[in-house]
Amino acid sequence: MINSEHNVIEWRPDRPIQLIAGTPIGGGLDRTARALANAIEQSGLLPVPIEIINIPGDGARKAWKYLDQYPDNGHVIAISSSNLLTDSLTGIATFNEWTYPPLAILATEYLAFITSVNSNIRTAQDFLVQLSSPTTQINIGLSTARGNPNHIALAQLIKNVGGDLNGPQVRVFDTALDVVSDVIEGNADVGIITAASAVKALSARQINAIAVSAPNRLSGVYADTPSWVEQSVDCRIGAWRGVSGTPNLSRDKQIYWQELLKKTITTQVWKDSLTETLSIDTFKFAAPLKAHLEEERNSMRIILEELGFNNAPDDEI
Repeated sequence: MINSEHNVIEWRPDRPIQLIAGTPIGGGLDRTARALANAIEQSGLLPVPIEIINIPGDGARKAWKYLDQYPDNGHVIAISSSNLLTDSLTGIATFNEWTYPPLAILATEYLAFITSVNSNIRTAQDFLVQLSSPTTQINIGLSTARGNPNHIALAQLIKNVGGDLNGPQVRVFDTALDVVSDVIEGNADVGIITAASAVKALSARQINAIAVSAPNRLSGVYADTPSWVEQSVDCRIGAWRGVSGTPNLSRDKQIYWQELLKKTITTQVWKDSLTETLSIDTFKFAAPLKAHLEEERNSMRIILEELGFNNAPDDEI
């Protein structure tokens, strides 16, 4: 179709859409993918079916390699996250947030710090004491990549108490659900994951939540869990969820998806999903999105260089 006002060809999908999630079913990226697909389907805005394809592994980097097979293909999109940026800054990945054209940031999920119900770390202050001790060995589980917001949150806490950035033993998992299992089994003393990923285990009283990285307390099962901010600890950080296209995606295809996403996030179905996943609306696209990513890259670079993350081995700070 020709848009006479702008004299450009308007692209429309003519076959099913693949929506790629770089985590297994139930993982953070999968959770966003399913919420988005449901909102799109319920809205009736998309003229073709949408299929979710899970490609977990390698900290979601396998999913991005999958997109490399489909340059300039508007029928393949993927759920993106802050990891695209931090993986690039830490040298884990050769690609970055611009390799796969960012179409929009949808929402932000804050982090929960969880422990086993049998752990001697019962409160946030217990955890800070452990981090400040030069003789205490503490094991941390996090998802899904070294240097990501989860990892930066840990480093902020260590810095806050004057601890050793190389002190904790850190293990990185491909999905937050694996971190939850590791905490329940008693292998990790503390897990750092997106808050929604721990709701089921918290509801079943398999784990405790000692703090969240949100500006304020979260709702639901986290109503009694303090934020770090309210405890005068400088740790306020979240993981955004967005949508990206395949490499070299043409402008007309980008515009199509941006316009569809703009409409989708106004639906009640999508707004309800934000409540369910304890997320906040941080929708951005076009120029504001570009400015945000540039600002975040600059600020993250400073943080990572200051904390030494970009020179750290893969399995520890």
